[in-house]
Amino acid sequence: MIYNRLRLGMGLPPPPSAIRPLGRMLPLALAGLLGCGFVTDQDPPNERLVESGVEYQVTVFATGLDHPWGIAFLPNGEGALVTERPGRLRWIGEQGVAAEPVAGVPDVRAGGQGGLLDVALHPDFEENRWVYLTYSKPGQRGATTAVARGRFEEGRLNDVEDVFVADAWTSGSRHFGSRVVFDREGYLWVTVGDRGEGEPAQELGNHIGTTIRLHDDGSVPSDNPFVGREDARDEIFSYGHRNAQGMAVHPESGEIWQNEHGPRGGDAVNRIVAGANYGWPDYNFGSHYNLRGIPDPEPGLGIELPLLYWTPSIAPSGMAIYGGDAFPAWRGDIFVGALAGRHLRRVRFEGTTPVEQEVLLEDHGHRIRAVVEGPDGLLYLLVDAPDAPVLQLVPEGGSE
Repeated sequence: MIYNRLRLGMGLPPPPSAIRPLGRMLPLALAGLLGCGFVTDQDPPNERLVESGVEYQVTVFATGLDHPWGIAFLPNGEGALVTERPGRLRWIGEQGVAAEPVAGVPDVRAGGQGGLLDVALHPDFEENRWVYLTYSKPGQRGATTAVARGRFEEGRLNDVEDVFVADAWTSGSRHFGSRVVFDREGYLWVTVGDRGEGEPAQELGNHIGTTIRLHDDGSVPSDNPFVGREDARDEIFSYGHRNAQGMAVHPESGEIWQNEHGPRGGDAVNRIVAGANYGWPDYNFGSHYNLRGIPDPEPGLGIELPLLYWTPSIAPSGMAIYGGDAFPAWRGDIFVGALAGRHLRRVRFEGTTPVEQEVLLEDHGHRIRAVVEGPDGLLYLLVDAPDAPVLQLVPEGGSE
């Protein structure tokens, strides 16, 4: 397997084995020149930034939201539910107006990166009305990532209950992770960040730095990879993550794909494999904020390698894999919201190999927190700001 750390459109710098004896100062000096990195079985065929030529308009779907974090579209034209990080859930109707906050939302510890975070609907929502929320749950030991569900009825949440409370308690307010999705088989997937603690992400006896897989009621699937191990938590599906804030079900394979924040570089797109260790904090393609080096992952270390990494960081947040009809030229592409880069990043894969990237909306300057494909095939973007809009990407001339 060949590792390529390359500037888009330029040649390769020395391989990791050649520069590691010099420490990490050389990679950091190169970081300003490097657009992204790929881990592939062969040299990627097209690594330069491209323009797809797709013409679109940016329109406003809703306004007046305070640091929106997650969005879920209700069936039958009922609008959408949007979370606001300070702790409110909003119901957005057809006119794009945020109604009064939905009652019944659990108490959150809002502050730093914590608050009311992601939202997802049960696959059988039309029958059971279950809405799932991830949030930073307060407690005597600080706060942790939790998942609550409630029935959305008559504009409020009823029968609210926690279905998962992570053993990831700290007094800090960083790295809650907290994306939530349902896969094709109805399993519930949740990301839990490393809470800024680092080393516990390598310990299976807690939920720090993990991907969690559950039944819809919070019970544990019997085929989870660590079920029955005395030294591990049954809920864990993968570990060694830093802070995964993007997650989607791949429309072709049905696999779970994630993007996660690295430290100073090393943001990654990962394919989630049962029982796999993704390396953090022992291995990463970035470096610590204090410039202290982190070894690059290599074959033979037992580390699941990323499909794609970015150095320097773009700070990837929400992620969608597009499957709609409004933009046929983008079908199958991954869209990632960039917080630090303030743009929308499009990545095309052939299988698990990234072959091209495009930077969109760079002139808008928005911190994009979430990217979701709506039921109409349009792309919806949540902007991380006070008094923020929800944006739509609409084909030039209107949707097809």
